[in-house]
Amino acid sequence: MKGRNKSLLTAKEEEIMNFFWDKGALFVKEIVTFYTVRKPHFNTISTIVRGLEEKGFLSHTNYGNSYKYYAVISREDFQTKSLDNVITKYFNNSPLLAVSSLVKKESISVNELKKLIKAVEHNGK
Repeated sequence: MKGRNKSLLTAKEEEIMNFFWDKGALFVKEIVTFYTVRKPHFNTISTIVRGLEEKGFLSHTNYGNSYKYYAVISREDFQTKSLDNVITKYFNNSPLLAVSSLVKKESISVNELKKLIKAVEHNGK
């Protein structure tokens, strides 16, 4: 997977990872059944799952000629890495700039920010 950022996921990859995070270990044939509208082909899902394994998000256990895949990265770790990537890429590696942007855009109020600061201070003690 040369040239691809192994910590980023496409929308379809993230959708499939959510199945693993929500349901646990799965066979590819099980994933296909989760789609009710525009059911993807087995080979399409299989290719995406193998790509997720190459990226280090999944691993598998052999069951005869089948593989049961499972997540090796938690949803929380993925969220943290994704946030770190956004902060690095768009906010000059400054969490303060990211939070400042949220406050300026009014995505987070000053009161919410104060509550967050209190919660962090409380957890740090």
